[in-house]
Amino acid sequence: MLRLITDFDGPIVDVSDRYYCVYRYCLDRLRPPDRPVNHLSKPEFWQLKRSRTPERKIGTISGLDRDRAREFATLRGKTVHSTPYLHYDTPIPGAVAALERAQRVGIELVVLTMRRQRELEEALYRCELDRFFPLDRRYCIGNDEVKTADTKDKPRLLARALTELPPVRLQWMVGDTEADAIAARTQGVKFIAVLSGIRDRRHLERYNPDLIVSDLAEAVDFIVQTTPQPVV
Repeated sequence: MLRLITDFDGPIVDVSDRYYCVYRYCLDRLRPPDRPVNHLSKPEFWQLKRSRTPERKIGTISGLDRDRAREFATLRGKTVHSTPYLHYDTPIPGAVAALERAQRVGIELVVLTMRRQRELEEALYRCELDRFFPLDRRYCIGNDEVKTADTKDKPRLLARALTELPPVRLQWMVGDTEADAIAARTQGVKFIAVLSGIRDRRHLERYNPDLIVSDLAEAVDFIVQTTPQPVV
């Protein structure tokens, strides 16, 4: 049996519309009464996010003073995962077909994400992605669980998954952040980084993934083509 453990945001769903809408909302809430703000275009904003530009700096680039930029970062953190904005998330083009191909050739699929349970379930059922991940193949953060940092929480979540999941001949992990890379390396799992998410190539290269590809479809193609034996 071959297993693919995949992050949700980045490899499967595109969160850029949600993040941009929240950016606009927070900027408009905190705009100074005496001067205009500079609304970045979505490509400009998303490039800053992908290069890990701090929220406060995004606020100042957009025309906020230091204090308002600090408030901007706080408001953004409170808002970006709130229910009213989750519906902006949609499957990345080609991701559903990639999951279907993986299932068709007998790859076991596991989703492992820093989303809370309610956030994951909302997207799975709204986007009709639940068919790929049985309940015992979904690993996420509990609704009331205290988060620390993704780079600490994700390795612990992967460790739990590997303890609970049955052994397999070969498994890969696919993700789009440093937390995914650290989790995979910590647990000795081969890691493929995708460029369809919230980190750019320059940042991902720092974590020495086994491979960097454009998206989940390319990752699945690579896994299928390089598996030593048929997966069915």
